[in-house]
Order: sequence, then structure tokens, then C-alpha cells
Amino acid sequence: MKMRFQLWLWLLVSLWAFTGVLGDHRERYREREGKGEEEWEEKGSKRGLFILDKWEKVVESEGGEVRVVRGFGSPRDHWSGFDATHKGLLHIGFISMDPKTLFVPQYLDAGLILFVRRGEARVGWINKDSLVERKLKMGDVVQIPAGFTFYIVNTGAGQRLQIICGIDASESLGLANPYEAFYLGGGTFPKSVLAGFDTKTLATALNVTFEEVDTFLGAHSRGPIVYVTDEPAGREKKHRDGGLGFLDSLAEQTIFPFKPLKNMLSWLLGIQDNNTVKTPDPYNLYDRDPGFRNNYGWSTALDEHDYKPLKYSDIGVYIVNLAAGSMMAPHVNPRATEYGIVLGGSGRIQVVYPNGTTAMDAKVSQGDVFWIPRYFPFCQLASLSGPFEFFGFTTSARRNYPQFLLGRSSILKTMLGPELAAGFGVTESSLRDLVDAQNEEVILPSWPEPERKREKEGEERERGVVRN
Repeated sequence: MKMRFQLWLWLLVSLWAFTGVLGDHRERYREREGKGEEEWEEKGSKRGLFILDKWEKVVESEGGEVRVVRGFGSPRDHWSGFDATHKGLLHIGFISMDPKTLFVPQYLDAGLILFVRRGEARVGWINKDSLVERKLKMGDVVQIPAGFTFYIVNTGAGQRLQIICGIDASESLGLANPYEAFYLGGGTFPKSVLAGFDTKTLATALNVTFEEVDTFLGAHSRGPIVYVTDEPAGREKKHRDGGLGFLDSLAEQTIFPFKPLKNMLSWLLGIQDNNTVKTPDPYNLYDRDPGFRNNYGWSTALDEHDYKPLKYSDIGVYIVNLAAGSMMAPHVNPRATEYGIVLGGSGRIQVVYPNGTTAMDAKVSQGDVFWIPRYFPFCQLASLSGPFEFFGFTTSARRNYPQFLLGRSSILKTMLGPELAAGFGVTESSLRDLVDAQNEEVILPSWPEPERKREKEGEERERGVVRN
């Protein structure tokens, strides 16, 4: 009887504790339902929940730098704590390299989508056990899988190279850094991963002496991004599709001045001289016709059907250009979280909570980074001062099929009927008049003239423009 009483007492206490916790969660949920952006302001930027402006300089070297802004996979990262292993997690990286510089060979624990913002580059990476190289120009997109060694060379004559990266961290090690770089090329700074093996192992694998190994691993100390001498004439055509010619070139320079590097990489990667492999060419966003265009702007989306390598990283790419004063109509992404980087101009990003309150209404300009959680309604509006261009990534390589809430091709237009009218509590005829007033779709024109004039005057006041 005593044990039975203790058991019942334990069950009652447990039930009471569980009810209290459940009630506490319900109370917090009710509180959140009645609040807007203020509830989550401390979780994001002071400018808005979905503005990403906390930069980390992950590489600083004599010839350039890499900065990263960490992203979030879903709103749950804000509401239940950041989870570095969350599927679909993306970071945004910015690589900046001086003319005639090399980003030394390395591999990452995260996949990369590279977009050339400015300049020209030559990228070499391992594909099916072969080394391939591709020339990249402004607007080119190329994919490098996690764990595959690559390098980048700035080939633009006197021009600084700027690359925007989508960093797929969904399978990363989840350590303190946004990603982990394993440098194959290196010495004392950065340290090559080969330095972790003992000298006897390396000497045996390379078929060289201990002294050669020690000299080889201590040669480089100038950082991950370093200056290089001019390339030998005529090597571009020879090594466009593969081979180890780049290593021969480096052996003639001061970065890796010893022949064992080529032998080592051949042994590690199983690469043979004169090896070639068929690899997809980079995809240029500016060379293709936009997926949508009207008098108010254009947009292009790149998915796995357009560029097959995106399928393996499960990341999509897009670019949008809005004319002054126009807007991308309010819409919802049913399949992916979206990240955006402002390439030029200025505008506003508006995002709405599920409870119908404003989550964010933030002004953005060139260089700003924002993100839009999956399912959250949002729109982008260009300022009246000029065009607004932004580029970005989505966390799915499948076709997104955005659901537009307003405009000629909107859900309101498609679902127009007595059911929708009853949902708004209005007559069907009055709802039809409202919906049919907009003749444009996807990208919409500026506001009516009175509102446009007031908005323009407000922007001028912010910029300090004084009219007589």
C-alpha cells in the first residue's frame, strides 16, 4: 500500500509539473501571437529581424580577405535556438582578391556556389579524380562540392576580384567557425593538412628525403591569399580541361618551389598527367534571357533543370532588377528559405509574420544581406532614386513556384469566388473590383502619383536634398 501511495504521488507531481510547463508554453505562444517585430528584435539585427549584418573575417592575407555572414535555416533557429546541423543552413561569403593573387588549394567541409560579382578568375577543382579549370567572368556561377580541393586565381588585369559565395553548411562539422578550411597548399601559414603526418610517412609517400619534406612544408608563410608572378604564355589552352599544368606553373614560382608538390598531389588524388574530364561549364546569369520581364523590371531563377550541378548542392540561384519605384509583388516561397544580397541601388524589404503582423520593414542598400524564411509573406520595393538589383540563393534546387498574393497572376485572382469573398467578409463583386484593378503581374509599377510624390520627398529629406 505504501509503494502504491508513493507511485500515485509521483504520478500526480509529474502531471502537475507537465501541466505547468505546457501552460507556460501556451502562455508564451499567446504572448507571441499578439506581438510583432519587437518580440524577436534581439534575435536579429537592430535594423530588422531578417537583416544579416554580423560579419566575420575568416581569412585575412596579404592579397585579400574572406568575410562571412552567418545565415539561418528556418525561423526555428530563432525560436528554439541556433542549430548548426539544421538542413538547408546557408552562410553568405564574400571573397575579395587583389590582382595577380592566388587563393591556395584547399577543401571545405561545406559546399560552395560561387558567383563572380566583379572581375575575372580562373578556378581549378577536382572533378571525378581529375583536375579541371574554368575561366570565370562577371555573372558566372559555378558549384564546388564539399570535400573537393579547389583554388582560385585572379586573372583580371589590374582589377580586384569579388566573388559572392553560397556556403552550404548543412553537413559541416558544426564547430565554432562558419566552415572549416583544410589547406592542402601551405607551410607555416596557413598550415597544410599534410603537416599532420609524420616526416617518415610523407617521405615514403613522396619518394623524397626527410630534408626535402621539411623544406617543402616550411616554404610558405604568406597566408591563404598570396601574390603570384605572371603565368607562362600559352598555358591556358593546354590546361583548360584538366591535367596538372597548374602545379608545374606553381613549381616555377616562389609559393611552392619544390617538385615534390606535384608528386604528392598526384599520389593523393590519383591524377595522371594529360588527364582530361568533361565538366559542366559555368552558367552566366547575364547571358540568358530573364525568366520574367516587363516594363518595371526583370528576374531570373536558376535551378537544377537549368544548371545540373545545383542538384547536388540542393541550392538555387536568382537575380532580380527592379526599376525605380517598382516592386516585386508580395509572395510566398513554398519550398525554400531565401537569402539576398543587394548588388546595387536601394530599397525596402517587407516581411510578415504568420499572425498577420509586420515582422520587418527595413531599408537596404548596396552590400546589405537579408533572408526570408520559407512560407513567410514578403516583398521587395525599389526606392524612387534608381534601379534596385539584388542577387541570392535559395535552400532548394527544385523549382520554387513562388505563390504571388497580389497582382494579375495572384492567388487572389485565381481563387476569386464566393468562398474567398466570404473569407474577407465582403461581397464577391466588390472583391472582384478590387482584384481586377491591377493589370500587371509579378513586378508591379510604382505607387499612384500623389503617394509617389510624398515618398520621393521623404527620400530626399533623408538624403539632405533641399528644394527651393
